[in-house]
Amino acid sequence: MPPIEIDRAELVYPNGTRALQPVSLQVARGEFLTLIGPSGCGKSSLLKMLAGLQAPSGGRVALGAPAPRLSFVFQEPTLMPWARIAANVRLPLDLAGVPRAQAEVRVQQALALVGLDGFATHRPRELSGGMQMRASIARALVTEPELLLMDEPFGALDEITRNRLDDELLALWQRRGLTVVFVTHSIHEAVYLSQRVVVMGARPGRVVAEAVVDEPFPRGPAWRVSQRFALQAAALQEQLLAASDAAAER
Repeated sequence: MPPIEIDRAELVYPNGTRALQPVSLQVARGEFLTLIGPSGCGKSSLLKMLAGLQAPSGGRVALGAPAPRLSFVFQEPTLMPWARIAANVRLPLDLAGVPRAQAEVRVQQALALVGLDGFATHRPRELSGGMQMRASIARALVTEPELLLMDEPFGALDEITRNRLDDELLALWQRRGLTVVFVTHSIHEAVYLSQRVVVMGARPGRVVAEAVVDEPFPRGPAWRVSQRFALQAAALQEQLLAASDAAAER
């Protein structure tokens, strides 16, 4: 997969509101990059530009040629409540016209990757919030993406479930060699997951700082309570507060 390049991409709404100043950013193949910033800073808009769901008003977003296969995981699981989990996960393959026998094999593989291989015949209401999000991730993985875009996927979950899914996501990222661009409001989640964190400032959105998290993988509970983790989180919090204060002064 070629590097992703965002070159002076900006977003101006028809009413003249500038949501994003020109933003330039590169994401390397296999990188785990996290976007963090105050509400309204354009994190989700930038993610949608990468997915082709939002066109920039200026500049460009280049995914390389050929463009990588990508999948998008939203804040909510967005599962079809009437359908069984296997059918929910199979949906992208059905829409792509993949033969049923081939699709079923890939569905079972995706469910196994997220620990839901025993829940193919369940419906979403029969699963916990964390399990529903696993199903949403399985649906994203079933297309065998190279680029995974995730917009605060664990924000509504309790801390224990969120921490567990963070660990499972890191394992998937390493096992599958994915490139991940992840959006979160959580400083601790950003430090725990990322190789690099991009801090965005609000009104209009722009990149104000970057932080490299130079900590080996796999990471685990000991890293969460280490002094190095605390120092990284404190530095990131300081950068985020500076971005928020600058926005408040505008």
